[in-house]
This record gives sequence, structure tokens and C-alpha cells, in this order.
Amino acid sequence: MHDIVLIPGDGIGPEITESVTTILDEAGADINWIRCTAGLSAHKELGDPLPGDTIAAIEKHRIALKGPLTTPVGSGFRSVNVAMRKKFELYSNIRPAKTLPHIKSRFDDVNLVMFRENTEGLYIGKEQWVKENSHAESIAVVTRSASEKIIRAAFEYAKKKDRKKVTLVHKANILKFTCGLFMEVGEEIAKNYPEIEYEDLIVDNMAMQMVLQPEQFDVIVTTNLFGDILSDLASGLVGGLGLTGAANIGDDTAMFEAVHGSAPDIAGQNKANPIAFLFSALMMLEHIGEENRADRIRQAVYYTLENKSACTPDIGGNGTTKTFTEAVVRNLKK
Repeated sequence: MHDIVLIPGDGIGPEITESVTTILDEAGADINWIRCTAGLSAHKELGDPLPGDTIAAIEKHRIALKGPLTTPVGSGFRSVNVAMRKKFELYSNIRPAKTLPHIKSRFDDVNLVMFRENTEGLYIGKEQWVKENSHAESIAVVTRSASEKIIRAAFEYAKKKDRKKVTLVHKANILKFTCGLFMEVGEEIAKNYPEIEYEDLIVDNMAMQMVLQPEQFDVIVTTNLFGDILSDLASGLVGGLGLTGAANIGDDTAMFEAVHGSAPDIAGQNKANPIAFLFSALMMLEHIGEENRADRIRQAVYYTLENKSACTPDIGGNGTTKTFTEAVVRNLKK
């Protein structure tokens, strides 16, 4: 029995959480869910978007599955997602993007994995007014230690999964200290993995190459802001944010999450697509050694995608969250 913290999240979060937990339970996953709260709903109910009880539960159990959280734009509390990554030193954000059967997209053979440094860069929120409402500054921080962790994680993943190439993305031609350091560390670590092809690309060229020929990429590693942007781009290559999972992994804690927003406009309407959150949960199963069960559920999803009457409208179907969940459960028996 695995004790795992479950944070349903805001908006459509509770609906897709019910879908995912139902599928995992029907597949026989041996999980005891420790239900906690965070985000806008927690802020409204408890006055705190990241309650102490939630932090304590993650500290105790060290694995969490988290639905989408609402973060106010421009004002209000800062991102709970960012706070949790920093609090638990979840330095490695892993975002696979793979072409799915029966999903219409512009490319047929995308199979890449994005490794995004998760704890520094511009996302530390180190900002200041030089002149209020007239001149603002934001500071990016890149350290050798954090760079080593994320780049080594990318190479170790490539080695374990028998992937052939690691691409490091930077802007060292302009950001010579921060991105220059990141690239320097990449070159040093790459020497320890001679069996893996290594290249580095400037981020603007990388964005162009990804939309021209994404099949050329395998494992990608980059800094926080670039990774945030490029991982969403990668999701777009295979059909959108509703189809890609995500993991945040540190040395002793892991959090698996939906990468899309909380979609309050469709909350409670049984329209939400649970696939991205389900794929995050499958990454969690693999993390706890349940690879075979994850593969079985993934195959059931592939079967379900063929039946558009069971799929949600965002992926070309005329079904609901409930019909999709029920179809996956049925297909688990095939």
C-alpha cells in the first residue's frame, strides 16, 4: 500500500481527480489517498493557498498527485506550484510529449521528453521596483549546483530509457553569465556519457526547429523559463496541454501534476478531459515501481481514443468526462 497525497485542485480539478482515481482503483493500484487542499479553493476556505497541513502531509509521505491550481494574474498570491517546487527542492520538471493514436496533430512521430530546471532562473520571483509603476527589474539566478542536478538527471534518464540524444537549450550568446554557466556545465557532464549524442541550441532556433522537425529531438534540458515555454510548445505538437503529463522530482520528494489550467469556465459541466492528469498519474505509478500497471492503463487509453463517442469535445469527441472514464475502465479488461 502506497500512501500518496492527493490535491484535487481548483476548477475542473475535482472532476478529473475523480476520473483518475477511479481508473487507478479499477486497475488495482494499491494506493491510500491522503486528501489535502491547496490553491484558490484553499485560500477562500482557509485564508491560505498552501495550508500547513498540506505541507506536513507531503513532508511525511513524500509523493503527491496534484490537480490544476488557479494562480491570480498580476496580483494576489504567487504561484503555489512554484512555492511547492521550491519548498521540496523539486528541481527536475519532466514533461513527455508523444504522438498519440487517433489524435489529429501536425506530426506523426513526436516522442520527446523535456527536462526543465524547476527551482531558479526567473521563476524565483526576485523582482523590484527601480521606480514604482515605471521601471521594474527581475533577476534570474543560475547556479552550478542546480544546473548539474537537472542536466545529470536528463542524461541519466536518457541512459535508463535507452534514448540516444540530449539537447541543451540556452541563450548564451546574449545571457553570457547565466546561460553561459548552464551551457558550460552541460558540456562538462556530457563527457561522462559518450554513448549519448549531445548538442546545444539557442532557444529561438530551438523553437523554430521544434515546429519544423520535432522528430529530431529526444531528451531536451533547459532552464526554468525556457522550459516552461518549450514544454507547452511540445504539448502543442501532439494535440495540446490536455494530452501531456508532468512530474516534479527532487532527491527525496516527487509531485505529479496536471500541466493545464483549472478551466473554471467548464468546471462542473462534465466536459473536462482527464488524459493529461491521468498521464501524470501514470508517471507516478512508474515512479513507485508500477510500470506494468501504468502500461496497462496507457493501452486502455489508446483503445478509448479510437472511440470518439466516449472522448471529450476538445479531442474531437462528443462524450463527457464520465463516458471517457467508463470507457477506459472497460478497456482495462481487453
